[in-house]
Amino acid sequence: MQNDRYVSNHHRCQVAICAILGLLISQQALAADYTITDLGHLGGYGSFAYGVNDFGQVVGTSAASFGVTRPFLYSDSTITSLGTLGGDRGVASRINNAGDIVGYSSTADKYDHAFIYSNGTLTDLGTISGNNSYATDINNSGVVVGGTETADGFRAFVYSGSTMTALGTLGGIHSEAWGINEVGQVVGYSTIASGQQRAFLYYDGSLNDLGTLGGDHSVATAINNAGQVVGYSSTVSGYYHAFLWQSNTGMIDLNTLGGNHLQSYAYGINDAGQIVGYSTADVGNGGYSQAFLYSAGLMTGLPGIIDARDINNAGQIVGFNGLTGFLLSPTPVPIPPAIWLFSFGLVGIFGVARPYKRNRSIKY
Repeated sequence: MQNDRYVSNHHRCQVAICAILGLLISQQALAADYTITDLGHLGGYGSFAYGVNDFGQVVGTSAASFGVTRPFLYSDSTITSLGTLGGDRGVASRINNAGDIVGYSSTADKYDHAFIYSNGTLTDLGTISGNNSYATDINNSGVVVGGTETADGFRAFVYSGSTMTALGTLGGIHSEAWGINEVGQVVGYSTIASGQQRAFLYYDGSLNDLGTLGGDHSVATAINNAGQVVGYSSTVSGYYHAFLWQSNTGMIDLNTLGGNHLQSYAYGINDAGQIVGYSTADVGNGGYSQAFLYSAGLMTGLPGIIDARDINNAGQIVGFNGLTGFLLSPTPVPIPPAIWLFSFGLVGIFGVARPYKRNRSIKY
C-alpha cells in the first residue's frame, strides 16, 4: 500500500510538472510577436487590405492615381492590379485557396458590378436586375456571395454555376451577404419589417435571425467552417460591440479593448476561432481606433495597427493603418533558456528517482 501510494504520488507529480511546463511554454507561444509587411500601392497614395487566403495571398484596393482605384493581388512580395470592368475604380474583397478573387468594379457606364477574377481573367457577374451589385466572399468551391439590385429591392445573393440567386429578406426590403463557409452557410444582414437591421445565418434554404446584443441593429460579417459567426451589434447603451455567435450559446458580446474604447467591430474569423476587427473610442474621446485579436476568450490590441479585416488559418492578419495596407505574420517568441533549464532539471530529477524506486521492485 505504501509503495502504491508512492507510485500514485509520483504520477501526480509528473502530471503536475508537465502541466506547469506546458503552461509556461504555452504562455510563451501566446506571447507571439508579428512581422509586419507593408503591401505598398499601385502608384497612388495608399492601399487597403481586406482578405487573405491560407497561402498568405492578400487582396484589397489601391489608388493608381488621384481618383482612380484598382483591385489588387499581393503575392510573392509583389502587388499587382487586377484591372476593372471598364470604369475607374474597383475593390477586391476576398480570395480563396485556389487564388480566385471576388469584389466589385465600376463599369464604363459608371455602375458597380460584382466580379470574379480567375486564371488572369476578370469576369462581370452582372446583377439579377437593376444596375449595381458587389461580391464580398468566395469559398474554396468557388461559390460567391454578395448583394445585388433586384426588382424588389437590394438582395443578398449566392452565385454558383453561372447563376445568381437572391436569398430574400427577414421581412424587410434590403439584405446583403458578407460571408460564406465551405458547407455553404451564408451570413450577412437583412432589414426586418420595422426597418431595423438583423444579422442572419442562411442555411437549408432560409434566413435565420441571429438577434442583437440588446439594441436595434446587428450585422454578421464572417463565418468559419465550424459555423461560428462574427460581426457587430448595437447594445442597450446604443454603442456597437463585436460579437461571436454559436449555435449552442447564441450571440456573445466580445466587449471592447477598454479605456476610452466604447465600440468594437469584428470582421474576420479563422477555423481556430481567432477573431479580428477593431475597437474605437467615440469622437469625444479622440475617436482613435486600434485593431484587435480575440483568441481564447481574450481581446488583445495589436499595437500600432488601426484596423484588421481578415485572418487566415495560419494566423496571418490583414488590414490597414491609415492609407497603408499590411500583412501581419505571427513569429513565435523563442522559449527562454530558463524554462529549458528548468525542464532539463526536472528530467534529471526523475531520471534519478525512477531507478531508485525500481530497485525496490516498484511496478510502473
